[in-house]
Amino acid sequence: MPICTQRAFTEEQVEHFLEKGHVVIRNAFSREFAEEWVDFGFKRLGYDPIDSSTWEVDRIHLPVMNRVNVKEIAPGAWEAICDIMGGEERLANPDLGWGDGFIINFSMGADEPWLPPEQWENGWHKDGDFFRHFLDSPEQGLLTIIIWKDIEPMSGGTFVACDSILHVARLLQENPQGFRPGEFNFKPIIEQCTDFVEVTGEAGDVVLLHPFVLHSASRNPSGRPRFITNPPVAFKEPMNFNRDDPEDFSLVELAILRGLGLDRLDFQPIAEREKITPERVRRQQKILDEQRARLGISTGTPAAS
Repeated sequence: MPICTQRAFTEEQVEHFLEKGHVVIRNAFSREFAEEWVDFGFKRLGYDPIDSSTWEVDRIHLPVMNRVNVKEIAPGAWEAICDIMGGEERLANPDLGWGDGFIINFSMGADEPWLPPEQWENGWHKDGDFFRHFLDSPEQGLLTIIIWKDIEPMSGGTFVACDSILHVARLLQENPQGFRPGEFNFKPIIEQCTDFVEVTGEAGDVVLLHPFVLHSASRNPSGRPRFITNPPVAFKEPMNFNRDDPEDFSLVELAILRGLGLDRLDFQPIAEREKITPERVRRQQKILDEQRARLGISTGTPAAS
């Protein structure tokens, strides 16, 4: 199989990403900064972080109101992102930012029995509601789960199917016309998976996920709100599975080739690449306007993506 030389990771970490589709960067940014943003998140909602009776919804996805530069706030995570994607020059945005578009699970499914990921059947998906998906799509070169508040077991942590890369890769290879987001049927894929994990961690940890890793929300009966964000990192160009020098493959490309059992592949989509404006953009703009009004901030500025 092709090889890839990386500088941020040990050989063990590289192999873990190739086989399991994820790697965890511990203490990537400070707990103090995480607490500051989480506190402001409660303020935006008008909720009391101590009084759960004020938490009016069980789950919400906030729009981005503030943004920070990843290279400045979490240099170790930035270096890891660049290494996994084959170098800073391959990123669509070298000034990559993280926003406070929190996905907060206050108590989703708290009135039902908690199930471990291997028994969980609902909500498994591949991210990306804003583009047509091909095997080489650049829009999501890497997914991230940024942990802003400690996540203990059975507390709403994301479920991850570590062995889903090869199944998603085969589906996309066999369908060069690609899929719009709503056209995927993930049930047959998740039924073939057997290697599952529950994401737990501390504020300041960052999980870097291969874009073909299926994942799902989980129930949170713990009484502790779970705060994460999951911004994608885009490639500047579509992925290339047929590079002249095998050492030039990114780890993202290598994991796909390994899943397909190939050394290289000349993949060509047969449909136009397509950008999609998801319905969530309209919903989040409404939420953003309401929160700005509550905080006395001028409204009308579009929500950050």
